[in-house]
Parts: sequence; structure tokens; C-alpha cells
Amino acid sequence: MNPVLDRKLLKTRAKEAFKANYWRCVIVALIMAIIIGGSGSAWKNRAENSAAGNETFSVYDVNGDGTLDTKEFTALLEGLKTQYGTKAVTVVMTVMAGVVGGILAAGWLVHALLIEPLSLGCKYFFLRNSSESAEIGEIKRGFTPAWWHNVLTLFLTNLFTGLWMALFIIPGIVKTYSYRLVPYIQAENPDMKGTEAITLSRRMMNGHKWETFVYDLSFIGWYLLVAITAGIAGLFWVNPYKSAADAELYRTLRDEYRQ
Repeated sequence: MNPVLDRKLLKTRAKEAFKANYWRCVIVALIMAIIIGGSGSAWKNRAENSAAGNETFSVYDVNGDGTLDTKEFTALLEGLKTQYGTKAVTVVMTVMAGVVGGILAAGWLVHALLIEPLSLGCKYFFLRNSSESAEIGEIKRGFTPAWWHNVLTLFLTNLFTGLWMALFIIPGIVKTYSYRLVPYIQAENPDMKGTEAITLSRRMMNGHKWETFVYDLSFIGWYLLVAITAGIAGLFWVNPYKSAADAELYRTLRDEYRQ
């Protein structure tokens, strides 16, 4: 039987590493939260605003909120159809679909080429910090020495996870845990092929997915504190602490696998 993860020990080590390099950990966790969390909402808002056409079609904005809801948008199409015919509606829909699709595609590229490697670099920082006082510059690991290789590996990981989620929700969640260690593996082994990193993550997580799920649940109290403090606790403690604990989790599973 696989040994049970000692959550208390993981968290104790994480706290020690985090507090020994407190401000750098806070800064790196903040970078991760701002760029990774903010990028998705920014592109989503741009797509929504473009789809709404709030400046060009402001006359149909009955609610005066700067956007077009379903009823207002339907009125817009009916107006175009009445005044210019069905062909005009088709052209408008095609153009809007192209604009929204282009924005979403650009957002995906930014995420794949910039955000994902940066996330890998942040994880690598906390992994290094678990054994020594790491410098903030460690986050560049996602871009050097194998940026394109990292991009492909993380793309494959997201693709496989997305395909599983599209088929069945529960198996998709299980696969998310199976692939959880890929960024750490890739950061430590920049020359490893993407499929090899994914396979290694699956093997290392074998027998530990449920334990890791319970480990994640053990932070619920901290997340409630973040909500109560309007995110302040997350900024100065919970986010960097959880990232440090995740690094300790990887180290534990890696060391066990090598035995």
C-alpha cells in the first residue's frame, strides 16, 4: 500500500520555507494571482464588449448599461433586417463572430505563450524555495532554457484534461489530479518530452489522487478567511502558503517515486 501523505508535515515545511523568504514568496504569489487571474477576465470582458457593440449600436441599449442583452440584441437584428434585409444581418453576424473569435484566439495565444510558462516559473520558484532561499528571478524558468518546449508540454496537458472534461466531468477531475505535477516535472527536466512528463506525473500521482484531493480540501478554512478579509489574507499569507505547500507535495511524491 502506498504511504499516506503527511499533510501536517507538508504544511509545517511549507510554513518554514515561506516565512524564511516571506516577501519574495508574497511577490511571486501576487504575480501569479494578478497575471493568471486577471488575464482571463480581461479577455472575456473585451470579447463581451465587442460582441455587444456598445458604441456603434448604442441606440438599442435600452437599459443604458453600455451593453446589449439578448432582448436588445434581437431588436438590433430585427431593425437591420427591416431596414437593409436579411443579407445585412448575415454580414453583421459574420463580422461580429469573426471579431469575437479573433479576440478569443488572441487571448488563448497570450495564455498559452505567456501565462502558462509564467505559471510554471512561479511554481519552480516555490520548489526551489523549499530547499533554499530562492530569488524572484527563478520565475523566468518558464521561458528559459526551453520556452517553446514548455509551451507544447503545457498545451498537451491542457488539451488532454479538456478532452477528458468534455467526455465526463468526474474522469476529467481525476485526470486533472493525474496531470497536476507536470509543471514541476517540466521545470526540473526541461529536456523531457511533453508526453513523458505527463506520463511521469500520472505514475507519481498513482495512489495519491484522493490524498491530494483531501489535502486541497484542508485549505477550505484558509479560503474562507480570504473571503472574509476581502482577499487581504490571500495576498499576504494564504496564496504563497498554499503555493509553498504544493511544492512540498511535489517534493514528497517525487522522492517517494525515486525510492
